[in-house]
Order: sequence, then C-alpha cells, then structure tokens
Amino acid sequence: MDGDFRTDFVRQPAGARHHPALVLNADYRPLSYYPLSLWSWQDAIKAAYMDRVDIVAEYDQVVRSPSTEIRIPSVVVLRDYVKPQKRVAFTRFNLFLRDEFICQYCGSKGDLTFDHVIPRAAGGVTSWQNVVAACSPCNLRKGSKSLQQTHMHLRKPPRQPEAEELRNMGRKFPPNHLHESWMDFLYWDAELEA
Repeated sequence: MDGDFRTDFVRQPAGARHHPALVLNADYRPLSYYPLSLWSWQDAIKAAYMDRVDIVAEYDQVVRSPSTEIRIPSVVVLRDYVKPQKRVAFTRFNLFLRDEFICQYCGSKGDLTFDHVIPRAAGGVTSWQNVVAACSPCNLRKGSKSLQQTHMHLRKPPRQPEAEELRNMGRKFPPNHLHESWMDFLYWDAELEA
C-alpha cells in the first residue's frame, strides 16, 4: 500500500476522480463524511436532468454536446430526504473507523488487521464486542492467547458504535481532495470554537 492507509479503503468511481460532485441530503448535510458522499460529474448531471437533485454549486469547467453546454456540478442536493441508517454494518472499514485507524493494543497507525479479543479458538465470536483493529505485530504477538496471558491491554473496550457516532468519527478524516465549493456544506454543523 503506497498511500495513506485510511484512503486505501475508499473506492471512487473512475469519473469521480475528476470534478466529483458532493452529494448532500435534503437537509444540506453530506450523506456520509467518510467516505465522503461523492458522485461522478456524469451521475450528477443525469440526476439533475431527472429532477432528483438541485445543483447548488458548479465548477468553472463545462461539458458540451452538439446542442448544449453544461457547467459541471460541484455540489448537488437531493430533492427527497434519505433517512440515515440506524444500524451500522459490521465491516472491516467500519471497524477501523470506530477504532480511529489505530491499533487498539499499541496505538500505532498503518499495517492494520483485526483481532479477536477472546480468541475464536477459545469460543470468541466475530462481533463488534469482540473484534478490534490491531497492527500485524500486535496481532502476531497475541495470537490465540488471552489478554491476561500476553499482558496486553486494550486502549478502549470494543463495542457496537451508533450510526451517528461513526458519521462524526468520519469527519475527523477529511479526504485528500476538498474542493473550495464544498467547504460551506462539510463543516456547517461543526461546533464553533470559543
């Protein structure tokens, strides 16, 4: 893995690499912060013509057809509100996000895998309450042993996160590219510093 460990998990459609459109819910909040809710410019234009979104901001660049010239949307807002999910899927990405992309044993970043706190060999299950992010050296050191046997300690106990908690956690990890037209919409609900 060459780049930033956190961004290696974010897959973007090929068209989103150039002139992506930030997608906001009808309440003007992003659908997700991490990964940031982005559409390719083609999908944004298609949704606008199908009256599914309103274009709020545009890039200076245009695309042309034989009969039309269209400015590329940089921010679009859904016309219909999409209710955020209450249940958080138990995925590797969400697990790493919950643990802030750091090993829960030593605090290192990068080269992460996951570890069963109570080993599966000892009856441990694969669940939010028993799996944590761990770097490879700590995972190998712990192996199939208990925390007491290895004298290792968790930074925080594993638990199932709330959907809102994960959304807020995602705001701590901004993507590599943030267009200036997005700034008013990404952080408008952030608490102001005194």
